[in-house]
Amino acid sequence: MSLHPEAVALLDVLAAAGLPPFEHMTVPQARSAAQGFIPLQGSPEKVESIREQSVPGPGGDIPIRIYTPAGAGPHPVITYFHGGGWVIGDLDIVDTPLRALANRTGAVVVSVSYRRAPEHHCPAALDDAIAATEWVSRNVEQLNADPARLTVAGDSAGATLAAGVTLAAREFGGPAIAAQILIYPVTDFDFTRLSYQENAEGKLLTPASMQWFWAHYLGASDLPDFPYALPNRVADLSDLPPAFVATAECDVLRDEGEAYAANLASAGVRTDAERYDGLIHGFFWALGALPSGTRILDDIASFLATISAEQPA
Repeated sequence: MSLHPEAVALLDVLAAAGLPPFEHMTVPQARSAAQGFIPLQGSPEKVESIREQSVPGPGGDIPIRIYTPAGAGPHPVITYFHGGGWVIGDLDIVDTPLRALANRTGAVVVSVSYRRAPEHHCPAALDDAIAATEWVSRNVEQLNADPARLTVAGDSAGATLAAGVTLAAREFGGPAIAAQILIYPVTDFDFTRLSYQENAEGKLLTPASMQWFWAHYLGASDLPDFPYALPNRVADLSDLPPAFVATAECDVLRDEGEAYAANLASAGVRTDAERYDGLIHGFFWALGALPSGTRILDDIASFLATISAEQPA
């Protein structure tokens, strides 16, 4: 295992900036530091239309940003949840990657600004993710979207929310989800995995940082109270939508993401697992600095096209 030269160069830049690790920051400091990813993303692509609105949620209105690609439609639709350990991250941080995702897949992308910790502990973020997905499902006509091609997606903690949405939809009878896209997801609470040991230092996300994020997200709650917070511990993963699971080789979350992909496949779920060699956690937020990672956009587009083609007429 070795870092890609692009990842080495990026980590050198981040080290030179002298930012402390997340666990040594306050929450406002960490949120401000996360904005530093935006200049690493390259020039934002033009999209046919972008609009913002709010949708009803269990804790108040949920802000969303809707990216509509060119073409007559109806388009596929992706409900997207940003990463950031349930604490940092926002609509702006994923704006550039989601413009590219909308253009590459031809899908309407609905980016969701769910409630963050520590102001709102688990399961507030998941409750918002479920509510936003249900809104998208009910409003496909105004989105010029195809109800049979509804995907949920996210990166890191956002991927965990996407996985949780599919589990809740199966448990409670909808909405119908055609696919799930999980980019380096958090799927467990296990710091003993080999990937945690191999990537413990100097690769952006550390074990201590993950503990910091979990502590803010859970508050005083116990893990067993929220089964969808730990998708890898859900006993029955059958009857879930086809999954694309992306992992980064040099990421503490690599092994739990790959374990979840394997568990989905063992449960009979169509699963495409892709490891991005030499890359680090967060590469989807830094594709301008890590151009070798941009193939994930083509991989996702190919996966969704295949799933669409396999659907009954």
